[in-house]
Amino acid sequence: MIAVSAASGALGRLVIAHLRTRAEVVAVVRDPGRAPEGVPVRRGDYDDPASLREAFDGIDRLLLISSPELDTARRIGQHLAAVAAAKDAGVGAVVFTSFLGADTAATGLTEAYHATERAVLGSGLPYTILRHPFYGDPFVPRVSGGELTASTGGRGLNTAFRSDLAEAAANVLTGEGHLGRAYDLTGPLWSHPEVAAALGVPYREVPDAGPGAMSWINAQVRAGLLERQTPDLERVLGRPAETVVSRALELHATPR
Repeated sequence: MIAVSAASGALGRLVIAHLRTRAEVVAVVRDPGRAPEGVPVRRGDYDDPASLREAFDGIDRLLLISSPELDTARRIGQHLAAVAAAKDAGVGAVVFTSFLGADTAATGLTEAYHATERAVLGSGLPYTILRHPFYGDPFVPRVSGGELTASTGGRGLNTAFRSDLAEAAANVLTGEGHLGRAYDLTGPLWSHPEVAAALGVPYREVPDAGPGAMSWINAQVRAGLLERQTPDLERVLGRPAETVVSRALELHATPR
């Protein structure tokens, strides 16, 4: 039996949808009232280790989806409790959704993921690590005033869509040959000028709007830190991943 933790979130629901036709799957959620329909549900709260041990009982493979908690210290505590609960419950293998760079960087955005990867490896449980890039869904450029603007210096982004990452997770959970491996899942590289050209509109570079998460991400993009590419996502999917250009063209063609 496969369990998906945090299954009421956007990624968890997509993974459940893929697994329903492939394997026996159970959704582990903090609030059973928000669980995906059509599959068995178990209550498992990252802040309640006892509930996690009960939810993970009898599970062959666990997809441990990272907590949405923003406080790093609390997030680490939640993840470590989940890993400990999986070990105590005798889970057969753990698949953890980490973040790109978590294997080498232990501060800032990757701190909680780094600590969790170390805990997974230290648990002695069979494992697979899925290091995600930024989700492409909120990054799809939109044309405004007949032009496309951004503050990325024309540099590339390796975002990937949740739908592809969910399918990749389902493939790992139901396939063979993935245990003991870590995958760096990057989407097809794209840039805002490239999308503007595909849409047939002008591109204009603009200053950052101000401090905040997006301003920080823009600075990372301008520095070329989101241009890393690996073949891992395409290999795990068994097909090319969806491109931001194709999604932007679809969005632009859809009447609003």
